Amino acid sequence: MSQFRSNLMRLMEERGYVHQATDAAGLDALAARQVVPGYIGFDATAPSLHIGSLVQIMLLRRLQQAGHKPVVLMGGGTTRIGDPTGRDESRKMLTDAAIATNIAGIRTVFERLLTFGDGPTDAVMVDNQDWLGGLGYIEMLQKVGTHFTVNRMLAFDSVRLRLEREQPMTFLEFNYMILQGYDFRHLAQEMGVRLQMGGSDQWGNIVNGVELGRRMDGAELFGLTTPLLTTADGAKMGKTAAGAVWLNEAQLPAWDFWQYWRNVDDRDVGRFLRLFTDLPLEEIARLEALEGAEVNAAKVILANEVTRLVRGEEAARSAEATAAATFAGGGMGDDLPVLELGPEGMRIGAALTALGFAGSGGEAKRKLAEGAVRLDGVVVSDPGQEIRLTPGTEARLSLGRKRHAVLRG
Repeated sequence: MSQFRSNLMRLMEERGYVHQATDAAGLDALAARQVVPGYIGFDATAPSLHIGSLVQIMLLRRLQQAGHKPVVLMGGGTTRIGDPTGRDESRKMLTDAAIATNIAGIRTVFERLLTFGDGPTDAVMVDNQDWLGGLGYIEMLQKVGTHFTVNRMLAFDSVRLRLEREQPMTFLEFNYMILQGYDFRHLAQEMGVRLQMGGSDQWGNIVNGVELGRRMDGAELFGLTTPLLTTADGAKMGKTAAGAVWLNEAQLPAWDFWQYWRNVDDRDVGRFLRLFTDLPLEEIARLEALEGAEVNAAKVILANEVTRLVRGEEAARSAEATAAATFAGGGMGDDLPVLELGPEGMRIGAALTALGFAGSGGEAKRKLAEGAVRLDGVVVSDPGQEIRLTPGTEARLSLGRKRHAVLRG
């Protein structure tokens, strides 16, 4: 039996999103009696977010599903500074044009997962450059700076860890937490936002915003964080040997996105189904109880459901069909990555690195020596073996059982 009365907090608890809350009982009471506008901030450092941000996007989706209002805050202003949390060096400066392009790319994912509009629970997207860009330096120091002590700022992990590692932190970055706190205060004043959410690494920044609103305006604001998201083997979510798992098609084909979810650790299936799909909890419990080879069926459902939400129905259907053709029928599949060899051909070791199946020539040689590489189903061990195909013909290159590509003459 849940301790919470509101649909919002029960949903968050049941799905596994709650790690810390500034006042869980107070937020529960507020959500039970009125629509709560809540926000999460996303900096626009790339033209796509990766799946490390997907749990935060799903938080906003859950907020809307529970009858509340999601506010997507794009950090057009704070991107110009860079969040120092978890970083050993400063981010590179981006131009205004690059930031605008990145925001446009990021918006496409939110439009799939949230309902935007003018209604009381419709999502809105705002850009903090609209208010941070107009702040005068002296005004900022007087109005906001007096509520932050250097002693406390130095104690935050984002600053302390950088200093302990003797990595430089610019004064620009040092101001990031002040500006994030000011964002919360501004949104509370202008849009009635009462809740800021984020990952557990943002706890300090969120608490700053809650306290700033109380100190400056006497406002009662709330903060909620999700657990640090790692895979069962302890790896950080969203990172693979091949690189980041991007949410946008332009940065990562739908097949590779689908494959990531199809290949998750057995131990992660139930948790990921709760966090990243809309499947009913009863169905998730059934899938989570599957054992042995049957777990693969649950993984296919996970891959289909997440791909459908993030990339659309057609992308999910196509990826599953490609998987069926590749794994069951030994076929090619329309979504497999394609490497054009050209008339001169290519050595198999070079093909592995060109496809991203190996990070270096040395790694390619190791994979070949281990017997993990097959060309049209036949094991190949010589990294110098030349692949030459007649123009218009194709061959299948496989690394293990899970990574496949089409070689084209």
